Amino acid sequence: MNNSSLALHHKLTVAAPENSPLFTTRRRRQPKLKVPKTATITTDLLRTKRKSSLVVLVYNKGVDPFTEIQVQQVMERQSKGLNPRKQTYFQPKLLEQAYESCRKICADRSTTYYLGWGQRTDELVDYAASNAEASAALDSWEQRLEDIFDGRPHDIPDIALAHTFQQFPLDIKPFKDLIKGMRMDTWKTRYDNYEELELYCYYVAATGCLMAIPIAGISPQHVSSTETIYEASLSLGIANQLTNILRDVTDQWREFTKMQIQRARKLYDQGQHVADQLDSSSRWPVWASIMLYKKILDKIEENSYDNLTKRAKVGTAEKFLTLPLAYAKAMGW
Repeated sequence: MNNSSLALHHKLTVAAPENSPLFTTRRRRQPKLKVPKTATITTDLLRTKRKSSLVVLVYNKGVDPFTEIQVQQVMERQSKGLNPRKQTYFQPKLLEQAYESCRKICADRSTTYYLGWGQRTDELVDYAASNAEASAALDSWEQRLEDIFDGRPHDIPDIALAHTFQQFPLDIKPFKDLIKGMRMDTWKTRYDNYEELELYCYYVAATGCLMAIPIAGISPQHVSSTETIYEASLSLGIANQLTNILRDVTDQWREFTKMQIQRARKLYDQGQHVADQLDSSSRWPVWASIMLYKKILDKIEENSYDNLTKRAKVGTAEKFLTLPLAYAKAMGW
């Protein structure tokens, strides 16, 4: 890895290497679910079989019915380096300034999410005076993304992303899908079933995993297929977002929360093997991210699912104690 990853990488807040990617996801305003009124319905919801190992399609306003096919195409293009683009020369001093601006954006605005461009995208919705204003801002932002992708940054932080696009085989679709997730926040606040929620989790969280894989790098000695590695990373992204949502739910969701915790743990189990398939320099922060996010689920249970008066939080000391365990996992000990 090189400093290009600083434009969009995920990193651990405590004691992780500064330019190491993590599959952590940002904490944002969480959607509301229509909670099933009976335990029977809730159990049926939990037992609903996934229609795909990637993304369940939802035919709804603003949701692309070809998402799954397109995600598969992204995986293929990124894994084969099939994303040629215009090369723009940036002066070293300007690049240094650009990456430092991204570090500052992340340091100032979040303690858990380190995707500079994502932070700025998020704020377009969070700080808009109305949904109409947010939609208009996202329209302009998406066109700006096209310009960055083509080597035409608009400001200093944009330069870091433009340079990153040139250094790694990143596809533009995950970035556009993240914007689509922001658009969903302007018109959709309730999710009737898990399939709808899962798709939302893909847009606002798992897209970051698609961005991170080319930067983290897949180990030359990997034993899993590239497609399996990408699928596992998507499972981790969805699990992380579910964890964030569960941390914010109210007490009326106790039974529902229990079952979603089961679902999140299953997704972690499906996805965590991806860490051992990455480049050796990327494994430690990924394992740390997985282990710490799973601990949040433990904290929710320890708090008796009380998210109104108790914050499901992993303390600093426990984070530090987890790091050597994550390192041992990364080293295969």
